[in-house]
Amino acid sequence: MSSKESTEIAETETAEPETEATAGTGTAGAEPADGSKDSDTESRAGLAIAAAVLLACGGLVGYGFLNTEEKPKPRAVPTAEVTYEVTGEGTIEISYLARSESGSATVVKDAALPWKKTVRVPLGKDPTVAIVLGEKGGQAACTLAVRGAHVQRATASGTYGRATCSAPLPRP
Repeated sequence: MSSKESTEIAETETAEPETEATAGTGTAGAEPADGSKDSDTESRAGLAIAAAVLLACGGLVGYGFLNTEEKPKPRAVPTAEVTYEVTGEGTIEISYLARSESGSATVVKDAALPWKKTVRVPLGKDPTVAIVLGEKGGQAACTLAVRGAHVQRATASGTYGRATCSAPLPRP
C-alpha cells in the first residue's frame, strides 16, 4: 500500500459518523457540538460595532473641520512711519519707541554712531528717541521724522549728556 492510500484510509476511519440530528443537513445552520456561537455571527457583530464607532469618530472630526465659525479678527492698529536718527561721535545708549500695540520702548546699548532706524509706531503713542552719552562724554544729536517730515532735533553734550526728541501722533 502506498503512503497516499494509507493516509486516505486513516482519514476515513477517523471521520465522525453521522447522527440523526446532522444526517442529511450538512454543517450549514448547525451549531458546533461544543454549544458555542457561530464565529461568522460574532465576526459580523464585531464588524458592525467597529463600523459604528468609526462612523461616529469620523462625524466628530468632520464637525470639527466644518464648524469653523469665523471669529472676528482683531482690528489692526493704524500706525505711522517714524524715522529716528542719531549723529555724533563715540558710542551711546539709545532708547526708542518701536512698533508694538503696547508702545513699549527698545533700548540699544553701546550703539555706534551714526545710527538710523525707521519703524512703525501705533497712532496715539507718541514717538520718542532718547540718547545718553557715556562717561567719556562727547556730543550727539537726535532727530525725529514722522511720515518723512522732520519734526524735532535735540543735542546732548558732556559726560552722561542727555537729549530727547518726541512728537505727538494723532489718536486713531
